[in-house]
Amino acid sequence: GFTVMTGGGPGIMEAANRGARDVKGRSIGCNIVLPKEQHPNPYLDTMLEFHYFFVRKLMLIKYSRAFLAFPGGFGTMDELFETVTLIQTGKIAEFPLILFGSDYWRPLLDYLQNTFVRHGTIEPIDLARITLTDSVDDAVASIHNAVVANLRGGARMEPA
Repeated sequence: GFTVMTGGGPGIMEAANRGARDVKGRSIGCNIVLPKEQHPNPYLDTMLEFHYFFVRKLMLIKYSRAFLAFPGGFGTMDELFETVTLIQTGKIAEFPLILFGSDYWRPLLDYLQNTFVRHGTIEPIDLARITLTDSVDDAVASIHNAVVANLRGGARMEPA
């Protein structure tokens, strides 16, 4: 019953959009105009095109009810850190932050724990907001539980 919204490009974004399309779900892509890298994938019901990353990121975050990140580069890191910062500071409502791929993400989480938390620049709760998994079932359960808690008036924080 969710709309799937991705960056609209190839790879895992295309797979997510195709999965939505295959089950007759809504599929949105927020494509970034780049000189040679990204082109919209063919599985989008709606494609929005952005010139600036910050506007694209705003759209991706503002309308999200969960954030799933797969191994990626600077753009993925930028989106992840922006999202967790907005949740941390109460600028957006809290929702599941799920990192797929333990081998890829574990060194980053260890670094954040051993450096940021140890030096007091973030709190342990900031890392506790992030779910690390290799399991589709765990990711779906995390999203489902958050939606159910929100519908029941649970611990969902409203935007500031």
